[in-house]
Amino acid sequence: MKFYRPLRAIKAITFDLDDTLYDNHPVIRKTTAESHAALQAYHPALCDFTPAEYQALRDELLAREPEIYHDVSEWRRRSVELALINIGLSTAEATAGASEVMSVFHRWRSEVDMPEETHATLTALGNKVPLVAITNGNADPQKLGISHYFEFALRAGPHGRAKPWQDMYQLASERLGIAPEHILHVGDDLTTDVAGSLRAGMQACWINLRDGNLMHIDDARLLPHVEISQLASLTSLL
Repeated sequence: MKFYRPLRAIKAITFDLDDTLYDNHPVIRKTTAESHAALQAYHPALCDFTPAEYQALRDELLAREPEIYHDVSEWRRRSVELALINIGLSTAEATAGASEVMSVFHRWRSEVDMPEETHATLTALGNKVPLVAITNGNADPQKLGISHYFEFALRAGPHGRAKPWQDMYQLASERLGIAPEHILHVGDDLTTDVAGSLRAGMQACWINLRDGNLMHIDDARLLPHVEISQLASLTSLL
């Protein structure tokens, strides 16, 4: 554990989900492969549809509607819908097809191997202060089996712009009724989690799970209050 700024009293803790509470990389690889296979299988005209072609549709949609970036689920759903429209399906047919493909996506998105350390740490912390989940992604805490640890969960799109925008940080503070300077945000990303929470007036904890060095990382624009390498270290702060 390394300290870079003095910590104020911590009255609540907010958490990023992906790659903070669990390793998300294998989950995303499997989910992406399974959902793309479902798209290819949905219609014969898409049997040879490549991931690169799908990405081109995502890029096209983002260029037309930049704000869709803030809701990754809707961005994905609309991209699948566009692929189906492009092969001649009606809007209604494409909407139904996109819903079916997205059901496959969300099924695999929740197949997370949750570490026992995460359960133990959230249990210990939750006995002392309220906890909140704040995510740019589309992982569902309830399906992950961790929703009971949190007072509530905020997701980019339905609850505001994606981190590092301050929308969800501010909303968490308002809903908790706790001033930002007494909330510690924990996350693995130096831009969305550390810089974002600091600019919202919160305290920041960077969880460094890959032996990174703040002095040699381009994204390290703002120093967190504290750096940890194991989630369980948080229990010593309360």
